[in-house]
Amino acid sequence: MTLVRFNPLYEINSLHRQMNRFIEDLATWDSPEGSIFKPAVELQDQDENLTLRVSIPGIDKDNVDVSITREQVKISGEFEKKSENKSNGYYIRELNYEQFERTINLPIPIKNDEVTADYTDGVLVLTLPKLEEVKNKVFKVDLGSNDNNKVLNEEKA
Repeated sequence: MTLVRFNPLYEINSLHRQMNRFIEDLATWDSPEGSIFKPAVELQDQDENLTLRVSIPGIDKDNVDVSITREQVKISGEFEKKSENKSNGYYIRELNYEQFERTINLPIPIKNDEVTADYTDGVLVLTLPKLEEVKNKVFKVDLGSNDNNKVLNEEKA
């Protein structure tokens, strides 16, 4: 049997090293993908459209960029966090500029050239018209003709 010396500080030192690595990772977390702020979204399917609501309060519409393809919507932007502290006659104002980015994959293709947008009270509403789906066509086939399976006429389902 092997004897193992008990060291109560080993676990504390290990935890300390892990916390240091975590804090260093946070300090280098500067990309939009690593941003802590992720706007909340709501995607609703309606008859002719999809409606996407994005909550981005306190962000000026000039600082928001929306890019749309047939299959996805990408919303990115920049906002400024301000904090002011007044004590002993000193004013301290700290400004932090953060970027955010959110990509929403759409369940069905849309007409990306006909999208409309409304930005009111920190809520961005995008109306995404659905792409007209190709309707299934029904073909009647004459089985008795000499032309192999000649299509006589075409009907829309």
